[in-house]
Amino acid sequence: MSERADYQGDGLGLVDDKGRVAIPASLRATLAANSPRPDGKDGGTVIIGVHQKHPCLIAYDPAYVPILKAKLDQREAAYTSDDGEYDYNIKRRAAQGEATPFDGSGRFIMPGFPRFHANIGAHAFFYGVFDYFEIWDPKTLVQADGVAEMVKSCARYHCQLKGIAL
Repeated sequence: MSERADYQGDGLGLVDDKGRVAIPASLRATLAANSPRPDGKDGGTVIIGVHQKHPCLIAYDPAYVPILKAKLDQREAAYTSDDGEYDYNIKRRAAQGEATPFDGSGRFIMPGFPRFHANIGAHAFFYGVFDYFEIWDPKTLVQADGVAEMVKSCARYHCQLKGIAL
């Protein structure tokens, strides 16, 4: 595949007691386009990890791993000092990720540590940012510093539609 599909879309999912939640259809379609199953069936694998800066998760298809690694290699090279030392946390922050299966309806079980780290409880807000998509606890998102107001407004909108008070 010469061209990757971009993750664009948003939505709010209900997280059950086991951590199961469904990826919104628009984002799920991009996962399938970027990493189709060899057998042609619905479902596949999504990698869930923690965001490098914000208290949320990032999710992406397995085919994005070498692209992400190349970006981190470039960043590491740019921040290597004259003595050959570099910031070891560049890759540590981005390498945390867990391959998780999802079914044809986009349902997957959110891995424990990432879910804990992002404080995701009963609801998960999904937001596509081209290379990957973010997964937020809606309340954490609207209180977060350094996040575009439009993204916060989108989360408030979805919560309002479902009668969820923030």
